[in-house]
Amino acid sequence: MTGPASRTLKVEALGRVEGETALHLRIDGDKVVQARLAIYEPPRFFEAFLRGRAHTEPPDLTSRVCGICPVAYQLSACRAIEDACGVVVGGQVARLRRLLYCGEWIESQTLHVHLLHAPDFFGCGSVVELARFRPADVERGLRLKQAGNAILELLGGRAIHPVNVRLGGFHRVPTAAELRPLTEQLLRARDDAAHTVRWVAGFDFPDAVCDHDLLALAETDTYAIESGTPTVMTVGGPHHSAPGIDRAFSTRSFAVSEFGSHVVEHQVPYSTGLHSRLDGRRHLTGSLARFAISGRHLSPIARQAAQEAGLGDPLQGAVCLNPFRSIIVRAVEVLYAVDEALRIIDAYEPAANPYVDVPPRHGVGHGATEAPRGLLYHRYSLDTRGTVTDATLVPPTAQNQGAIEEDLRRIVQERLRDGDATDAELTGLCERAIRNHDPCISCSTHFLDLTVERTGDAPRHPAGRPRPRPRPRGGDPSSGEAARTST
Repeated sequence: MTGPASRTLKVEALGRVEGETALHLRIDGDKVVQARLAIYEPPRFFEAFLRGRAHTEPPDLTSRVCGICPVAYQLSACRAIEDACGVVVGGQVARLRRLLYCGEWIESQTLHVHLLHAPDFFGCGSVVELARFRPADVERGLRLKQAGNAILELLGGRAIHPVNVRLGGFHRVPTAAELRPLTEQLLRARDDAAHTVRWVAGFDFPDAVCDHDLLALAETDTYAIESGTPTVMTVGGPHHSAPGIDRAFSTRSFAVSEFGSHVVEHQVPYSTGLHSRLDGRRHLTGSLARFAISGRHLSPIARQAAQEAGLGDPLQGAVCLNPFRSIIVRAVEVLYAVDEALRIIDAYEPAANPYVDVPPRHGVGHGATEAPRGLLYHRYSLDTRGTVTDATLVPPTAQNQGAIEEDLRRIVQERLRDGDATDAELTGLCERAIRNHDPCISCSTHFLDLTVERTGDAPRHPAGRPRPRPRPRGGDPSSGEAARTST
């Protein structure tokens, strides 16, 4: 690149994401020619050390992939292994699984909405700063998170990496009397969740539109969470996220067992994380996809909240394509999860047995559930003794990486067309664009540290101080020698 207008924007380490990731934007004049989200964290080898394990072990082992959504990994593993063994879990045990998953949705989505994403809309660097002048909003979020944790603790034994989940069900199921005290807390949480939807609906949202294919589970007559059929919505025609704008959408479904034929992973030379393509196209999974595909199956209170928040009428096929407004959809999903938890508890009768026997057999099993961040797929091959001979985990964030990169490129490109943007403004815009997708966020205190490279200059910190470049751990991602990760 030549000329003073050519520059490379680099974020050597992104904080508040689970894992080690860098951002690289190359700008030539007023055109963004490259956007990369480069994961340089060493491979974690979860799929490798699952091989040789007994078929009963993956639910516990895979829950350690993520401390924010361990239930998603546990139940996806259970569904895949039960599928391989020809076992279907139904009745009250299946409903308890859904209740457990509701608890994870409540606590995880609330963590993102209140503690990680909302500060962006107030110009705050952290939730601590937000709490100084919006204490009631932060306290409401903490109450909601406590309600989700209460469900996880009762059904799972503890809120992080639950220990009561097992293949076929649970080690122990609660009595109706043990579940009943959750009702009062959840009724308060339902009011808090409805308030949260109204609160986030009033935020100031930048204009943005995504045109990625949308992928989510769909299930007859219910909002898919712990089970369903992978369904694709292809976005076409005029692209706009406001209600009332003509759009053209088409939908199609395929069996969970066909997931690997449609969602194909590939290695990119600058990242140790695999990227995915859905039938050769970029795709997005998560809240926006779920709302577009299954919004009509939200409970009445959640549908009404969505409509009043400006998302349109889910019964009329409302679709939100503005990734910045995803915070509203997540808030609606929290309201739905609380309402669904109350419904399950109200009708609960303990099962005669806490689990269904899952005897080992030779076979291949597939399982998928909707983690808060999107569709999570597991595939296991078992031998006749039930030993795992092969394992594949495809997490939602890996699927979304291509869409995140395209959103970054497009959003920065539009900002450049509007006029000159400072490095600080581009930094803030990139932060927000990435956080829209809630990519397995952890609790670090710093997010983006921007380095600007101009022609003939050494890399410099935004404040003008030279800064060293940290060496990526686990080798140079540009070498192309990288292995599958399960982050």
